[in-house]
Amino acid sequence: MNPQLVGRGIGLSVLASSLFAFLSGYTRLLAPLDGTDIFAWRILITLLCVLGLLAWRGELPRLRAAMAELLASPARIALLVLMAALLALQQWLFLWGSVNGRALEVSLGYFMLPLSMVLVGRFHYGEKMDLLQRLAVLCACVGVAHELWMTRAFSWPTLAVALGYPPYFMLRRRIRLDSMLIFAVELMVLALPSLLALVLSPATGPTLRTPAMWLLLPGLGILSMIALTSYLRAGKLLPMGLFGILGYVEPVLLVLVAMAVLGESLQLAQLGTYVPIWLSVLLTALHSVKLMRRPAVQPTN
Repeated sequence: MNPQLVGRGIGLSVLASSLFAFLSGYTRLLAPLDGTDIFAWRILITLLCVLGLLAWRGELPRLRAAMAELLASPARIALLVLMAALLALQQWLFLWGSVNGRALEVSLGYFMLPLSMVLVGRFHYGEKMDLLQRLAVLCACVGVAHELWMTRAFSWPTLAVALGYPPYFMLRRRIRLDSMLIFAVELMVLALPSLLALVLSPATGPTLRTPAMWLLLPGLGILSMIALTSYLRAGKLLPMGLFGILGYVEPVLLVLVAMAVLGESLQLAQLGTYVPIWLSVLLTALHSVKLMRRPAVQPTN
């Protein structure tokens, strides 16, 4: 394993978690848009941002070549549609839960997601865990079990989040194309349904007549592009187990933001969840440092 690639993947994962934590608060500025409206705007504006970045980097010919390769096979077309649907489900749930009183159930899914990624890495990809990783997973299990016992919020949104992302990343690894190019094609698949949703939404007209939205919505697209491309790229650079456990950085940051910026306090009952999660993140950080210090394996002649 190349320590430089591991370090880059860890950096991208932490950047993505930081931006996702920020976006959870940013979407509140978009009221009175509901979750579906925000999702549709997010897809369309993120697509424009990604295409603009690819054009600036001179990579539109590579995008056309990737599209031709993907569309040449019915099996790959089906695979692409499935990947886009899985990505759309996760992005929609992230926004839908917060505006429909189901945030607790969705949040529990995000607590369980890293563990499901670890299981996929261990049993599907045969990834081995050292002592630090095992301890990190054990701490995470304790925290998740406590959260499940305390909230009893287990439901279909919980399962959709916890079990939806692993197959998405497994499918992505089967398509050996640049992560940004795949992401652009996925967004193109989702663009038409998103545009249709905005055409049918009664909120679209008032949104376009609100001057602040002309700044907030592009901001949403730019932040989403950086966060999602960083997250998806990290998913290709890192072992699935390490990538999964790094997912706990986001809830840690959300708690810190809530305490430092919003003035909220951590309840005593929540310590049973967050202390083990914080320990898991700390152990994962130590494991990451250990990986980055390990010399790269030199090829033999």
